[in-house]
Amino acid sequence: MAETEDLVTEIEALEAKLAEARTAITRRFIGQERVVDLTLSALLCGGHGLLIGLPGLGKTRLVETLSTVMGLNGNRVQFTPDLMPADILGSEVLETGTDGSRAFKFIEGPIFCQLLMADEINRASPRTQSALLQAMQEKAVTVAGETRKLDQPFHVLATQNPIEQEGTYPLPEAQLDRFLVQIDVAYPERDTERDILLATTGTEDAEAHQVFDGPSLMAAQHLLRRMPVGESVVEMILDLVRAFRPSDPSAPERVRDLVAWGPGPRAAQALMLTVRARALLQGRLAPSPEDVIDMARPVLVHRMALTFSARARGEDLGQLISSVSEGLMRTEAAA
Repeated sequence: MAETEDLVTEIEALEAKLAEARTAITRRFIGQERVVDLTLSALLCGGHGLLIGLPGLGKTRLVETLSTVMGLNGNRVQFTPDLMPADILGSEVLETGTDGSRAFKFIEGPIFCQLLMADEINRASPRTQSALLQAMQEKAVTVAGETRKLDQPFHVLATQNPIEQEGTYPLPEAQLDRFLVQIDVAYPERDTERDILLATTGTEDAEAHQVFDGPSLMAAQHLLRRMPVGESVVEMILDLVRAFRPSDPSAPERVRDLVAWGPGPRAAQALMLTVRARALLQGRLAPSPEDVIDMARPVLVHRMALTFSARARGEDLGQLISSVSEGLMRTEAAA
């Protein structure tokens, strides 16, 4: 009983701290509460986020603000077609000492930080994109045959232009799967855009203040994994993920017709973590089935693919996820 009471007290304290962090972030990144919550969820779960949207929607401003509020040492890399893996990871250089001796010295790249902003990640070649794979999964990089650990915590927040734009390279499926959530950044509402105009074109700009630091964020990530998850939520996660695999007997007919390949076990793991993060951000002690439905699209949309014929007909993967998820929720409620 005492252990449960201690857990409740810790969760409530973290919820208050998260509320302060959200307020600090939205002071500079105005009106996009959903985007802020998903990005915070990625950090709380110890994962990485992929922000997709057109240039000029504030993605860079959001990541810079997060670096300040979460107290993380951040670096930014602008991805370009001529960017090489060594430009991100670092490289060994031959250094001559004062006595004439020579030795190789490793010069760290910008990836040696706690929060890496990979700006316009799909403008770099696949070879350079793949330089992040080991870092995102293992929190380490191997250069010149030596594996070097990265700072902890380590997170990648990558921005991506819509694939339809010229000069972009689609991210490979293996790398997309490393992103915990896909965060779509849309145009702001009219009233929100008005607030942005007034707040950012004056003589003073709002400043963010630090709420977390590296150790406190890692403690929050550990606490999140201790949050209880009810059996109904676990079953909902399993039902949802398996419903989007076209070869699974439980998959709806529409999924079998439209989906080429579905999400793997990593998607279920991501849902298990992000539903807890959503509950925390909303001031609740445990997640509900509604959290699973709400997180389905950002967790699954980049881990699935439509068939060629479905794409040719203009089918939308996000809408398919939403409709199937809501149908599953109604079925579960009726049962």
